[in-house]
Amino acid sequence: MQHRSSSVAAAILLAAGMLATLPQVASAKPTSEAAPAVSAEILSAMQRDLGLTAGQVQARLAADDRAAKAEETLRGSLGGSFGGAWLADGSQVVVAVTDAASAERVRAAGAQPKVVARSESALTAIKDTLDAKGTAAPKSVTGWYVDVTSNTVVVEATADGLAAASTFAATSGAPAGSVRIAVAAEAPKTLYDIRGGDAYYIGGGRCSIGFSVNGGFVSAGHCGTTGQAVQGSNRVAAGSFAGSSFPGNDYSFIRTNSNWVPRGVVNRYSGSTTVAVRGSTESAVGASICRSGSTTGWRCGTVQAKNQTVRYSQGSVGGLTRTNACAEPGDSGGSWLSGNQAQGVTSGGSGNCSSGGTTYFQPVREILSAYGLSLVLG
Repeated sequence: MQHRSSSVAAAILLAAGMLATLPQVASAKPTSEAAPAVSAEILSAMQRDLGLTAGQVQARLAADDRAAKAEETLRGSLGGSFGGAWLADGSQVVVAVTDAASAERVRAAGAQPKVVARSESALTAIKDTLDAKGTAAPKSVTGWYVDVTSNTVVVEATADGLAAASTFAATSGAPAGSVRIAVAAEAPKTLYDIRGGDAYYIGGGRCSIGFSVNGGFVSAGHCGTTGQAVQGSNRVAAGSFAGSSFPGNDYSFIRTNSNWVPRGVVNRYSGSTTVAVRGSTESAVGASICRSGSTTGWRCGTVQAKNQTVRYSQGSVGGLTRTNACAEPGDSGGSWLSGNQAQGVTSGGSGNCSSGGTTYFQPVREILSAYGLSLVLG
């Protein structure tokens, strides 16, 4: 298509009630057993989060596999005497049973038996009883679960609500002695993922998340002003703009609240497919590039130029990268990637995804530098 001159007024690609005029601002125990094969990312995460060496990770994986297989096999063969299975000290498979004869079968299978009073099915029935009375549980009760290691059902409650939790358990119909009350560290809450390309809302408008960073996510500056509150794609309060620059630049940093967890991925809008973000190596002119946005999903093109100044009706923005990938209102702020490398966030453009067009993005490295941020990697 023919491109308009840079002097033509630009339009913002925010959706629903925001500006819209053309080009547009878019809107362990050692073992000789072989461990199951897992990805390098899982191995690295286990070393980091469990405090294990590489050799200990392999031993732990082998033990985990042994425990899973023992549980599946013995649950089927022991029937009603099976009381649950668990991995003790990261290496020893323990299987609970309700009689001595079953204990011998557990030893023969290479696991350590523990004779208990209640079978797994009995524990499940007790939990079901609590479930049926759940609406009567006091607010201090945060939940309950089957604990095969203690052969009880555990009811968790806040420290100031233990007496009320005990009353709830006693009047639920659960057998005496089968329920244990424990203090909950804190009340649980639902957590939501921050993913590049997903929608977020600002008042009556909608934009798209660029990339997850430490503390929140980055997006386009024209999407909102510093201090303005935002909601996630599910309309749950997500945080507010900690910084925003537009015109001159077109970038922003949204600091999110504890309901939201930044993930180092970008939504590809193909089922549940995402792309893991691995870094921010800048692609060259002529390189292929793809973008994600909440209006038009996943679209690709090539890099046509860098360091372009674009004159929007609200003012000029410099240092943008020009592409021939399309975008539409609501895609503003969304992610741009070359392969798995973060490139930038959608600023604006002209045309649409029916006839084609030109779209510009604000390079992500400048945004990270401006706010002292780092990408959350997948």
